[in-house]
Amino acid sequence: MSNKLVRVLLTVLFVGGTLGFMFYSTLSKETEYYKHVDEVMNNPQSWYGKRLKLHGFVVDKSIMVNDQTLEYRFAIENNGKVVNTAFKGVVPDTFKSGAEIVVSGHLDSAGFHADNMTAKCPSKYDPAGGKAIGTTSAGGSE
Repeated sequence: MSNKLVRVLLTVLFVGGTLGFMFYSTLSKETEYYKHVDEVMNNPQSWYGKRLKLHGFVVDKSIMVNDQTLEYRFAIENNGKVVNTAFKGVVPDTFKSGAEIVVSGHLDSAGFHADNMTAKCPSKYDPAGGKAIGTTSAGGSE
């Protein structure tokens, strides 16, 4: 092999290896699985310690709150599977019994420990007009 070809190959290997390492190290830290409660609770031990976004519905009358510390404890369910959840912080206005939510955090034997929460807005559909109430169209808002 010529000297020039060896240099080109070494450069390509070095740049490719560096980019691969940077991609792997960045992706591994920020990776979160997006799962539904029933998917995770079928085999919860396999999800312990992994970063998750968990989707489900707040179980009716399960919300307990400590107003002094803003600590919330509630249950989330989907397709008959339930997980107890803890969250500390300010909750969205739409957080209530029956609300569809997505929480980010990790699971352990005590339940799900959320550090972020999103409550989805309930859909309001106007069958007469054929579109959702309060949405904007391409031409502007209602």
